[in-house]
Amino acid sequence: MSARHPVEALLRPAAELNAGTVSLLCGVLVALGPEYFMMTPGVGYGSAAVLGLNGCWWIRRGMKVVRYRRNLRRRRRWSVKADEIPVRRDRLFLGRGFRWGERHTQRLHDCRKSRFRRFVEPGRLVRWAHACAEEPQARRFGKLGRLLAADVPGNPLRVPPAVGGTPWLHGVEPKEEDVHLPLKDRSGHTLVLGTTQVGKTRLLEVAATQDILRGETVAVFDPKGDADLLRAVHDACRLAGREDDFVLFHLGYPDDSSRYNGVGQFHRITEVASRISGQVSGEGQSAVFREFVWRFVNVVARAVVALGERPNFRTILKHVTNIDDLCLSYAEAYFADRPEVLELVGRIEALRDEPPKHMAGRPRRLVAFERAILDGHPGDEVLDGLRSAMRYEKSYFDKLVASLLPLLEKLTTGKTAELLSPDYPAMDDPRPVWDWRRVVNQRLVVYVGLDALSDAPVAAAVGNSMFADLVSYAGERY
Repeated sequence: MSARHPVEALLRPAAELNAGTVSLLCGVLVALGPEYFMMTPGVGYGSAAVLGLNGCWWIRRGMKVVRYRRNLRRRRRWSVKADEIPVRRDRLFLGRGFRWGERHTQRLHDCRKSRFRRFVEPGRLVRWAHACAEEPQARRFGKLGRLLAADVPGNPLRVPPAVGGTPWLHGVEPKEEDVHLPLKDRSGHTLVLGTTQVGKTRLLEVAATQDILRGETVAVFDPKGDADLLRAVHDACRLAGREDDFVLFHLGYPDDSSRYNGVGQFHRITEVASRISGQVSGEGQSAVFREFVWRFVNVVARAVVALGERPNFRTILKHVTNIDDLCLSYAEAYFADRPEVLELVGRIEALRDEPPKHMAGRPRRLVAFERAILDGHPGDEVLDGLRSAMRYEKSYFDKLVASLLPLLEKLTTGKTAELLSPDYPAMDDPRPVWDWRRVVNQRLVVYVGLDALSDAPVAAAVGNSMFADLVSYAGERY
């Protein structure tokens, strides 16, 4: 019982109350009639004071046991509004709690013992009041049942708030205090564990609200698409006067969502291939296919950029499935200022000779360009890459590309394609287009809802693409 000793016995009847009550009563009797105890008035009053102090001391110790058992039986309600959250520049407010120690581990272990069940579970009267407030008993008792179990301060029979979890985790320490995390410690990762309905999302809301109120850049990734979390982030922006900084990207609401191009911004052109091929399986024999995917996508991306276009998933898919058009367009653009080459290509095209084996089935003009280049007109690195990609036999080429197509189709199907492959020149589309560079530089607040419950594969593909883009920009910035 004493704080000096590591072994406690708090799950028991509060016997100290009996001793304290008896001591107080004796003190009162001595004070009222010291002569009945054969004491002089001075000695009697002194003895009464000593008995009173002794009784108060024992009652105080007994009430500690009573309060401890009461905390274990009920969930304490604690709520805070967004504008009441303390915002500081040097630390992050997490809520109310305490530092866990060996004493709390022992207390929790005692709570799980069957012989202490009557001290940690609600009594019969409390359970009856809770049953009266629930259906179908609520119809039987009417307002009386709801009144008995009303969640108001001072009501010992009230129904606990539906916050989930067990009250034991907080009940093992009656004295809680504000918990803060130094902002300098947030440079690392923070892991929050817990089952459903225990407050993980609410903790995220508290942290995001403080970051928004501090005017920082905030990015919230919500795999499921929690409406309460979305509402909390938007309300925090309104509270901070940053409604114009709020950006919504949600796969479940494409008409109201902003647009995002996961491969449109890059520091090095090879990042485009890395972001796409990184999502292709690399286990076992698939590692060979992933390396080919990287090289092939890199060739396509370099050609697209060289033609003055911004790459996106829809463009990559288009040229992956039909590289002939890309190669022909690039060759026409590359030799546009060399009329002698175009004239030679025209003459070769008119010959209608049998094409090489690796060029079988391809456009005749593309075959003519290939022969013209072989006849002493070397191309550049991009053109050489396109030519090397065409040297694969078409059947073998189709097998290799087949590992890439499922991923690209996930990112370019339905309205998802409009969000991930935005048409920049389209002036009739009011939905804004954002990227991580703009988010960081303008200190925006981004909410990303992936709607994984409706379509988990697409949500995973979009999320991986966004994280790859974010990591790439972080590497460029830092």
